[in-house]
Amino acid sequence: MPNTKSAGKAMRQSRRRQEFNIANKDKFKAAVKTVRGLITDGKKNEAMEAMKAAMSTLDKAVKKHTILKNTASRKKSRLAKAIAKLK
Repeated sequence: MPNTKSAGKAMRQSRRRQEFNIANKDKFKAAVKTVRGLITDGKKNEAMEAMKAAMSTLDKAVKKHTILKNTASRKKSRLAKAIAKLK
């Protein structure tokens, strides 16, 4: 239990931010997982379409400060590299 009124407010804010962050992380993780699954199946065209959606969700997560910019950049780069390997 918080000792002061301001500590109580800080706790509520923290809980609320945590819920938003978890929701955003779930969205981009699902998008990345979809792309990886299509890459494993060897479906290059579908993977490229899913990659666009994944990039968008990663950029939105960065904009909302859920993940760091370099983390999103690394994930996008690795996905693009894996898609490029497909023939």
